[in-house]
Amino acid sequence: MLDYRAQTFLAVYRLRSFTRAAEALHITQPAVSQHIRQLEQNYRCALFAKVGRGIEPTAAGELIYRALDVAENDDTRLRAELDALAVADSARPPLRFGCTRTVADFAAPRILAEHLRRHPDERTCMRTGNTAELVALIDRGDIDFALVEGSFDRGVFDSAVFSHEPYVAVAAADATPSGRPASIRDLLGWHLVLREPGSGTREILEKHLAARDLGVDDFAGTLELASIPAIKACVTAGAGISFLYRVAVERELAAEELVDITPTDFAIEHDFALIWQRGSRYAERYRALARAWQAYRAVPEAS
Repeated sequence: MLDYRAQTFLAVYRLRSFTRAAEALHITQPAVSQHIRQLEQNYRCALFAKVGRGIEPTAAGELIYRALDVAENDDTRLRAELDALAVADSARPPLRFGCTRTVADFAAPRILAEHLRRHPDERTCMRTGNTAELVALIDRGDIDFALVEGSFDRGVFDSAVFSHEPYVAVAAADATPSGRPASIRDLLGWHLVLREPGSGTREILEKHLAARDLGVDDFAGTLELASIPAIKACVTAGAGISFLYRVAVERELAAEELVDITPTDFAIEHDFALIWQRGSRYAERYRALARAWQAYRAVPEAS
């Protein structure tokens, strides 16, 4: 349990104001100032600095925030476990997690079906969003962990690899020449159908194009869509090509509605990772869950 000074620090950090923190905590501003001074005396460093008419955390303040934020979120989960224990024989608070959209649409259904088959009494709450949105939900304590495809701050989050996913270029089956192109530059004459900025699917494409001194604007044209099913439908209809994780197009490739046209010089594989706050007391639980879900994904789908 965090003491009152830690709670005051968290409020000041998040609100960037001693006055607003006092109002939120229903205490006086001198009390807020005293709590922060006590913490600064304990840690022998300044936690906030005046910037213009406001305040910003120092480097030490940032470090302490990360530790206290993790402790606060762990405490919330511990309380949920204790509440569950009070009304049942075993502690089973809701499984609160997030998935990026590719994971949610094309990997999560199978693993969740198997997870719930093995744990039928467990309550599950899954949120979807891009990696940045899910990271913010973890920071706020709204979810405990996330399965993501995008980049994240490895200094702030621990992780376990969930899967290694091929990243492929696809086009309509009746709109492509036979064979795969040798170079990504051979595809620049096509219109590119892609996800919106901020999505992990787009981020990996932009990263690998930049490594070759290219960008999405080097294609003949672009069409941005926030829905993977819509992207696949447009590509199938001949609107252009797209780059997606193979897991998202496996059925269309098998049905020969789409074909894999990944250039030989653009073979990419990227990790889907389960992430959680670094320093969490639940780290081993999350690692165990990642291992279990890897195994669940290999379980054949029910016919």
